[in-house]
Amino acid sequence: MKKSSLKKIQCILDKEFKPDTLKIKDLSYLHKNHEGSKSGKGHYSIYIVSSFFDNISSIQRHKMIYDSLGDIIENEIHALTIKAYAKNELKNITVFD
Repeated sequence: MKKSSLKKIQCILDKEFKPDTLKIKDLSYLHKNHEGSKSGKGHYSIYIVSSFFDNISSIQRHKMIYDSLGDIIENEIHALTIKAYAKNELKNITVFD
């Protein structure tokens, strides 16, 4: 997928959630023969740590991220894996690969 999609995702998440940690991976190459890849949309993985997620359920965090990405979800992303954590949860979290 285009680097511009990665940059757009990063800019939006940085602005919306002011994360302590944000890692985004383009995994489209792993899905190059899948039906969804024919559309040119990408497969991405997001690891984000932000105080915005304090006292918010995992489902609500995912909804917040999907909502913030808006048109990018519809036009540029075929699949998205999200690992979203509050900063105080980090002691129990394994490293993002």
